[in-house]
Amino acid sequence: MSGTTRQQPPWQSPPQPLPEAKLPPLKIWNSLTRSKTPFVPLDKNGRRVTWYACGPTVYDDAHLGHARNYVSTDIIRRVMKDYFKFDVEFVMNITDVDDKIIVRGRQQHLFHEYRIKQQRESKEMVTADCDAAIKVYLSKNLPLVDHDLNLEDLLQEIQSKYALAEKGGALDAKASGDKEAKIKMHIKTALAASKAIVSYKKDQISLEKLNQNAQDVLLPYLDSLHGMNIDAENHAIFTTLTKKFEDRFMEDVRALNCLDPDIVTRVTEYGPQIVRFVEKVQENGFAYRTSDGSVYFDIQAFEAARNNYARLEPWNRNDRDLQADGEGALTKKSSEKRSDADFALWKSSKPGEPSWPSPWGGGRPGWHIECSAMASDRLGSQIDIHSGGVDLAFPHHDNELAQSEAYWCDKNQEHQHQWVNYFMHMGHLSIQGSKMSKSLKNFTTIREALSRGDWTPRGLRIVFLLGGWREGIEITEDLVKEGSSWEDKVNVNDILENKLPEDEDLINEELQNRFDSAKFTTHNALCDSFNTARVMRTISEFITDYNSIDRQTIASWQTLLFARWITSMVKVFGLDDAVSADDTAIGWSGIDIPKRVKPWLTSISRIRDDLRRRARSPNGLDAAGLQELSKSSFNRVTSADDDEETKPYASVLSSLEFEITSLSLSSPSSSSLPKRILQLCDRVRDVDLWNLGIYLEDREGDQPALIRPVTRELRAAKAEQEFREAQKAKAKADREKEAAERAERGRLSHLDMYRTTEYSAWDEEGLPLKDVKGDEINKSKGKKLRKDWEKQKKLHEAWQKANEDTS
Repeated sequence: MSGTTRQQPPWQSPPQPLPEAKLPPLKIWNSLTRSKTPFVPLDKNGRRVTWYACGPTVYDDAHLGHARNYVSTDIIRRVMKDYFKFDVEFVMNITDVDDKIIVRGRQQHLFHEYRIKQQRESKEMVTADCDAAIKVYLSKNLPLVDHDLNLEDLLQEIQSKYALAEKGGALDAKASGDKEAKIKMHIKTALAASKAIVSYKKDQISLEKLNQNAQDVLLPYLDSLHGMNIDAENHAIFTTLTKKFEDRFMEDVRALNCLDPDIVTRVTEYGPQIVRFVEKVQENGFAYRTSDGSVYFDIQAFEAARNNYARLEPWNRNDRDLQADGEGALTKKSSEKRSDADFALWKSSKPGEPSWPSPWGGGRPGWHIECSAMASDRLGSQIDIHSGGVDLAFPHHDNELAQSEAYWCDKNQEHQHQWVNYFMHMGHLSIQGSKMSKSLKNFTTIREALSRGDWTPRGLRIVFLLGGWREGIEITEDLVKEGSSWEDKVNVNDILENKLPEDEDLINEELQNRFDSAKFTTHNALCDSFNTARVMRTISEFITDYNSIDRQTIASWQTLLFARWITSMVKVFGLDDAVSADDTAIGWSGIDIPKRVKPWLTSISRIRDDLRRRARSPNGLDAAGLQELSKSSFNRVTSADDDEETKPYASVLSSLEFEITSLSLSSPSSSSLPKRILQLCDRVRDVDLWNLGIYLEDREGDQPALIRPVTRELRAAKAEQEFREAQKAKAKADREKEAAERAERGRLSHLDMYRTTEYSAWDEEGLPLKDVKGDEINKSKGKKLRKDWEKQKKLHEAWQKANEDTS
């Protein structure tokens, strides 16, 4: 039942649960309907939810685009589990057999062997390999370039043939996108390699540096020459790669505070099950074998049996680029395919490719079949939720649906079997209009971003919460600032540190109503397809309301109520990696100061507040007053354990005490003492504590300073301020230098400036009348000499006046 190619087929609502099951009014944006549909789990009691998520293809480190997918998935999973209280069974796969993995594994293996071989080869042979490799690379990826040209002329050639793309424009009338980004990637790779090859020929770089910069052209070249000759039965060539990057992937997502899956499945562990799955699809009449031992899905037969193909994106079903991408780089076009759109369920293995036994001969699974077989094995004939990145919708997820429904179908049933009830696709993370992608090499890995301090796990999660889960996100400066501001604002410990009345009968009705409204809005937002952006705004707005209310009208019990709710939402969203959502503690870790150092920081901040208040008071502060203040302040210092964690803070406190005592004993004039005290307070804030990652935020009036951890936003603001101050200082130094040079030029009298060997006669003012040959100075030159003479006269007179004033 093919229907129209651009219209999604009907979706069957799941059966209602038992009457006693109390479901929340949750609606989920469902890619199968492209609308928000009420969520009804298959479990008749309405509690158990089955969820299958497409995991990574492990041949490289995960990047921030992957973080976007897995963190957003984790947020929704946590909301389902910890807010709506569903019992979620979460299964994720690891793709450890795939065309990209085979190619990368072979390339790394061959490159390792080649580097050993290089040690025995002459320099001429190494450069000959590099020259051949870059020619092949250019002819395949940058066909407009003359690949036989001298490499030193490559930059000029690329600028001539690909100038628009290199500058960020599109190569055609359409907007610059992934195709242009790929060309830019190839340009960057080719230029880096050509520069390294030329430098190596001139003995300017080492062999190791050559390999480092030219490997992206050498890898595909070596694979094209020798890839088919490797011992593909040695699966370690591929599993060494996949095991390494699976481990690194799990480290990365755990660093981002993503919960581990309940079940992890791997393709290499599911060979027999995948073979049986393909056999069943073939038995049902929806697959056929070709002479090379491959098995393809028969779309025409599937649709002839009143089934729908391309449920998710029927408008893309004839997109040949997407179809080819789904089949993989190692798949060759077969004349035996019944339709170009038919896709591989089982691929016969060619030389250089790993294989597993099957009734059709040695081969390996097609990309799409793995998820169908593993998800069906673990979760059965129907699944509540299936999720993945939006780029997987077609063909991967559409092919998954077709082959799974072909496997589970009952030809006697009235309706097509519906394998998945809710399909959720996470939006892209974009850079300058192009999605972040391994193939485009325009990515920052998760571990790079975290180790460099570009992002914190919490900061990244906040940005994704603000952006929503299914919309694409382009990280802008404004979005980063919004996330940082939200993180700074939502500090429950600031709320709790206020001294509030203990009156149990006191209640601020206005604030209570706003609180009830915030909870109501939050619930409705989460029921509205997990609208986390609205929840984030609601929390922020409620804190603004709280901060605007007179503290003396709020009882401590009421504040605790507010703090518990804010804390619970922070935990539900996974923003506190130190505790589970069931933890009853109030506040969140990380944004607050570590507990063990708080006594020291509280003492430093209180003493500094006292010093600033007295130094700025109308009565001022003299040495005697400073001695009295020092004695009373440091005698009240809270005792605390002095260990490795607290030692730096104890050192700051001890230094502050020493300097205050020194100032009080040195008896400076009472007029200069306040200034020196304020300078000391600034240094404690801007240097001593800042270097420990702590910032004291001074407030107006007599309000105590807020103790905050140094955030990325604060570091950026300080760096900008320091840059502006440096620019000002430079401008001032330039002006002073210019003034000094001008003053020095004024030392020469205008009466003497032309009395040189260049002239032979002068008038009474020292202006030349004749040149060195005795010829008279012409009128035009005389005017110019007079003009310069006037300028020097002014400079000299200014110099004379300056010297008179200083004498």
